[in-house]
Amino acid sequence: MKFKKLPLILACAGIFFVSCEKDELDQNEELKVVAQGEVSQDVMEKIASLHFNPEGAELSKLLMPDGTFEKSYLIEGDIAMTAEQMDQMSPKDVSSKQYRTSNLVATPKTVNVIGFTGSGGQGLTAKQRTALQWSIDNYNALNLRINFTLTFGTNYNAYDIVVYQNPNGQAGGVAGFPSGGNPYKYVQIYSGMEQYDTNTNEHVMTHELGHAVGLRHTDWFSRQSCGQSGESAGADGAVHIPGTPTGFDPNSIMLACFGSSEDGEFGYYDRVALDYLY
Repeated sequence: MKFKKLPLILACAGIFFVSCEKDELDQNEELKVVAQGEVSQDVMEKIASLHFNPEGAELSKLLMPDGTFEKSYLIEGDIAMTAEQMDQMSPKDVSSKQYRTSNLVATPKTVNVIGFTGSGGQGLTAKQRTALQWSIDNYNALNLRINFTLTFGTNYNAYDIVVYQNPNGQAGGVAGFPSGGNPYKYVQIYSGMEQYDTNTNEHVMTHELGHAVGLRHTDWFSRQSCGQSGESAGADGAVHIPGTPTGFDPNSIMLACFGSSEDGEFGYYDRVALDYLY
């Protein structure tokens, strides 16, 4: 998510992994590269076929809680996805507004979340911990078939989702999509969020957790929240979630970019979409 408005931008940040630092990759590896950080044409076409906006897609690195990195594609600023994950996704199961991936969390399920408090710059600040608690409360207030528990600590291996900080000084965060009926495990929050208030941090937390349970950007087709033209990204065949609008929804927490004075709460149609899915 970039900050454009401050686009929940995650900009180059390693959202789903991102580091602005691009390393040289072996061309024989799974991730196909034309140049440092550049995505090959066939991968760009794959991204577009899944109804993601391919503009700005790059090959990048995802910072893990232990300080190591994993390679992945960074799509739409804050979505991390490997080539294997893209191959497992179906182009038919997306929608043009509040929309989902074909990968959802199996229900009913209790999703156990841990806010990482370790050293090395990856531990959440006091403000981020409060924002994460508010975000978890937002989801649980919806009475979905998935509910969330939250604890704080360093032993994250047994948890479904670990939320931690990327000390890159940028604004935003990164996350991925569910796999095998489980939510995406690694949710990054950029350290630059410390300059914003708790509500704006709550907004970014809720947005990235939304990705982790299968929600995609509601303006993926236009990235209008990021100040782009609003023209269609070619979404023929996209499947709309019943009860949600087909145009731009300025109140959605799943917009690609965010501002500096967000209230951190779900928009009406975000709640409709989550109730439909879960």
